[in-house]
Amino acid sequence: MPPRPNSCIKGGWHTAMKQAKLVMDRDYAIGGIDRRIYGSFVEHIGRCVYGGIYEPEHPTANAQGFRQDVMQMVRRLQIPVVRYPGGNFVSGFNWEDSIGPRENRPKRLDLAWFTTETNQVGLHEFCDWCKAVGAEPMYSVNLGTRGADAARSIVEYANHPSGSYWSDMRIRNGAKEPMNIKLWCLGNEMDGPWQMQHRTAVEYGRIANEAGKMMKWVDPTIELVACGSSSYFLPTFGDWEMKVLEECYDTVDYVSLHRYYGNEAGDTPGFLARSMDLDDFIRSVVSICDAIRGKKHAKKRLHLSVDEWNVWYHSNNETEKVQRENKWGQALPILEDVYTFEDALLVGSILMTLLRNADRVKIACFAQLVNVIAPIMTRNGGGCWAQTTYWPILHASMYGRGTALRPIVESPVYDCKDYEGVPVIDAAATMGDDGSVTIFAVNRDMEQDVSLLADLRGFGAQNVLEHIVLHHDDVHAVNTEANPENVVPSQGDLGNMDDGKLSICLPKLSWNVIRLG
Repeated sequence: MPPRPNSCIKGGWHTAMKQAKLVMDRDYAIGGIDRRIYGSFVEHIGRCVYGGIYEPEHPTANAQGFRQDVMQMVRRLQIPVVRYPGGNFVSGFNWEDSIGPRENRPKRLDLAWFTTETNQVGLHEFCDWCKAVGAEPMYSVNLGTRGADAARSIVEYANHPSGSYWSDMRIRNGAKEPMNIKLWCLGNEMDGPWQMQHRTAVEYGRIANEAGKMMKWVDPTIELVACGSSSYFLPTFGDWEMKVLEECYDTVDYVSLHRYYGNEAGDTPGFLARSMDLDDFIRSVVSICDAIRGKKHAKKRLHLSVDEWNVWYHSNNETEKVQRENKWGQALPILEDVYTFEDALLVGSILMTLLRNADRVKIACFAQLVNVIAPIMTRNGGGCWAQTTYWPILHASMYGRGTALRPIVESPVYDCKDYEGVPVIDAAATMGDDGSVTIFAVNRDMEQDVSLLADLRGFGAQNVLEHIVLHHDDVHAVNTEANPENVVPSQGDLGNMDDGKLSICLPKLSWNVIRLG
């Protein structure tokens, strides 16, 4: 474990350090936090499924072939919902291939990732795995090479009790009770030219509306997510949302956003500011949703599903090489980013951005869960370990429940290539149902600790129960199977509480969780 910085003075206000102030009150409520913002994503890509969650020959595998060491790490994250089976994969996927006896399931060429899909893990197995880890499935239907008929059929298969063609087939396949999948994605990234059967906005909006309408006729209790833009910087962004929602606003319940970030230039200050881009993206989509609501005189307010987000750039060159040399292979080691300490800091800021938009962001899925751009890594036949990004995800999921609060922060700022006035201290806060308060904060300063003065008088008598710090002196530090505890949380200084005001030190380049109660 790396040594803690020694410039933080216990229980005091260090005048030589930079200073920041934070004011919070119960009345500064943003909204209730939907637990589904701590969701994740399992796609049939690389070693996410095969060699990730599923490895029948592994020493820890259960009777269904799922790795129990991975399941234990997933349970610890308390993930409420897992998006499945894609992703780009779903736009060429026949859901019927994934049911029935495994020995009868076909092998298919996957044109999304140029591998061969064996379908050994399918709908039944995935739903069983979700139950085992305490999550609910968020199922994506193929609106690329398939359409509305296949979409309504899988809803019938999964959710209808009995007495119909597809529901009776489910019962014959071993699931007497309905799977009760309540959250459904209407395709994936249909705005992207890379997508199988890419569609224009009007084309997609119409098929999303028709498929969604039929799916809700089969099961009126389900919720639907329409595909928004795959990136803030696609030329169709904005116009895509407007045209899609013109067609399907009355049918869908959420619109999706996808966003990934990289640091190819090695610019740490600029990289750590990228959460500001996500905030802009969210606010823009909210504005478009509300504009369509006004135009349609609709009572329903659409919410957002940020159902793909992460840092993704480390593995791109190696992935291209693996795909060239092993085209149509199975469970290839692709997109296996090894995450650095600075990646964990940005992941923390993204989680705080989601919390600060909790009034409209109700679903979010960090992509992916295991091996593929993931917080959990495995070795086939070997161990599993937590990447650096595992820790802020864990902390937010554990302590970021209840009501999101809007802290007023006065902080030193810096300028970078894309933004001016980037706050050195990035913060969010939550209040639990029991009245407890949690402050999340990232110190973006590369050189100095920051003394934070938090005014919490509106919460009555509070004590600092815990101060969790994730810090490393090397921004490029990583965790590996051989050294899984290179970047791990430690206990920080508890600071000093005086008359409802907390003074506490936030180490340079650190993720902080301050729990009060």
